[in-house]
Amino acid sequence: MDASFWIKVGLSFVVGSLWVTLTTLSAERFGSKMGGLIGGLPSTVVIALLFIGITQSPQVAAQATTVMPLAQGLNGLFILTFILLIRRGLTAALLCSLLVWSINAAFLYMSDIHSFLISLVGWLILLVFCYFAVERWMKISSHGKLAFKYKPSQLVWRALFGGSVISLAVLMGKIGGPLLGGIFSSFPAMFLSTLVITARTGGADFSRAVGKSLLISGLVNVPLYEIMVRVLYPNVGLGLGTLLALLGSLGTGYLTYQFIRDRLS
Repeated sequence: MDASFWIKVGLSFVVGSLWVTLTTLSAERFGSKMGGLIGGLPSTVVIALLFIGITQSPQVAAQATTVMPLAQGLNGLFILTFILLIRRGLTAALLCSLLVWSINAAFLYMSDIHSFLISLVGWLILLVFCYFAVERWMKISSHGKLAFKYKPSQLVWRALFGGSVISLAVLMGKIGGPLLGGIFSSFPAMFLSTLVITARTGGADFSRAVGKSLLISGLVNVPLYEIMVRVLYPNVGLGLGTLLALLGSLGTGYLTYQFIRDRLS
C-alpha cells in the first residue's frame, strides 16, 4: 500500500473522530434535530472522493459517484432497522442492522449498476420511503437536550470509537479484495458510530430521535454532495470542484435544517 492510502486512513480517522464527537455533543447539548443534522452532512465522503481524484483523476472520482446515491439510500434501511429494534437492546439492534446492511451491500455490489439515473431513482424512492417510515408510521418524536456532564475519558472514548470504525471501513475497502472491498465502500460508519454512542449516553428513545434526523440529513446532503462532485470535478477541477461542492453543501444543509426544524415532529 502506498503512502497516499495511509494518509487517507489517517485523515479518515481524524475527520471521523471529530465529526462523531461533534455530532453526539450537538445532539446532547442542542437536541436530536441539531445532532442528526450535523451527523448527516458530508464528512468522510469528501475525503474518499478527493483522494480518488488525487491518486487517479477528477474524471475517475466523478465516475465513482455513479452508484453512491443508491448506496446511501440503502444505508437508510440500516438506520431504520436500528431505530426499530433499539428498544430491544443495543446488541440486537446493531446485529440486525448490520445484517440488513450486509444483504443490501452485497446485492448492490452484485448488481453492478452502471446507470447514474437508476442510482438517482433508487435513492429518491428510498428517501421518500424512509421519511414516511420514521415520521408517519413509526411516529418517532424528536428529543430535547440532555442534562449530561462529561468526563474527559468519555469524550476520548467516543472520538476513538468513531474514528476507529470509520478508518477500519476504509482499510477493509482496500484490503478486502474485489468483493469485500466493494461492499465496504458503502459501509455506514458515521451512522453506526453516532447511533451506538447516543444509545449508550441517552438511551433508546434518544438514539431513535437522533437517528430520525440523521437519516433525513444523511440521505439528502451526502447524495447531493456526490451529485455536485460528479458535475464539478470534470469541469472545474479537483480543488475548485471540492470547494464549490462544500459551499453547496452549506446551502443544502441550511435548507435541510429548515425542513427538520419545521417539519419533523
